[in-house]
Amino acid sequence: MVPGQLIFVSGGVRSGKSTYAESLVRQANAKRNVYIASGVARDQEMAERIGRHRKDRAQDGWWTIEQPRQLSEALPLIHENDAILWDCVTTWLANELYEEFEEGSLCADTPGCMEQKWQELKNTIDALREQALTIVIVSNELLDEPLVAPAYQQWLGTIHQWLASRADQAFEMDNGLAIRRK
Repeated sequence: MVPGQLIFVSGGVRSGKSTYAESLVRQANAKRNVYIASGVARDQEMAERIGRHRKDRAQDGWWTIEQPRQLSEALPLIHENDAILWDCVTTWLANELYEEFEEGSLCADTPGCMEQKWQELKNTIDALREQALTIVIVSNELLDEPLVAPAYQQWLGTIHQWLASRADQAFEMDNGLAIRRK
C-alpha cells in the first residue's frame, strides 16, 4: 500500500493554520474526516474553547479523537483511507514534556524520557501514513520567539524539521495566507 500523503502546516498563533488544515483534509474527499485534538482544559477559558471546538467539529461532520498525550493510542481508532487532521504538535509536546511522568517527576527532567516519546511519535506518524489517505499536521511556529523554555524549543525544532523532511507538502501560514515551503 502506498503511504498516505503527509502535509505539515505551521504558523504563528491565530495565523489561520487550523482553518487551512481543515480545508486540506476536506479536499482529500475521504469517507471519514478525523480530527485528533491535543488540547487539555487546564482553565475555564480553555474548557470553553474546547467545548466550542467539539460542537463546531460535530456540526461539520468531523469524527473527533481527543488525544492529548501518547498519540499512538489513537491508531486503533483510525480506519483505512481516513483523512486525518492532528492539531497540534505544540500542545502535544507541552503535554508530554511537562506532565507528570513518574512519581512527581516531569518527562522534561527525566533522562531519556522525551527521546522515547519522540521515537514513539515518529513510529506513530509512519503507522498513520500506512492507514490514512491524508494526514495534515498542524503546529505553532514558536522558534522565532525569545528563548523561554530551551528544552521545549529544542524538541519543537527537531520535530518540525523531521515533519518538514517527511512531508509531501509543507505550508507556513502568515496572516491567513498559506505560503508553500515544500
